[in-house]
Amino acid sequence: MPIIRGYKQLMAEAREKIRTLTLAEAEALLDAPNVVFVDIRDVRELEREGIIPGAFHAPRGMLEFWVDPESPYYKDIFGSGKEFVLYCQSAWRSSLATAALQDMGLTNVCHIEGGFGAWKEAGLPIGEKPQHKR
Repeated sequence: MPIIRGYKQLMAEAREKIRTLTLAEAEALLDAPNVVFVDIRDVRELEREGIIPGAFHAPRGMLEFWVDPESPYYKDIFGSGKEFVLYCQSAWRSSLATAALQDMGLTNVCHIEGGFGAWKEAGLPIGEKPQHKR
């Protein structure tokens, strides 16, 4: 199949319509009561790298469930009216997820430029690495 829109075009379109936080802006929101950081990385990345303290882990393959009013994700987290700060290991996946969520009607969502990799490299706080039973 021919590529209709390439990576660069998809990224440019997503970034035109979403809010991107700098690391300093994201760090300033870390303890804000009306903000939820949402880690959309694979669980293996969480176990290996850790997590932003207090972040909620939500599988990125389930975006539709985040905005469905019948979903437990929506009822417990995403229907709260809070602002959601998404992050992944790098910013490209979280920017695409942020744009998709906005297209689905979740407007109070943004993401961190540089993702968790930049957060960690900058020496910002990292929480415990969650351990899952095997």
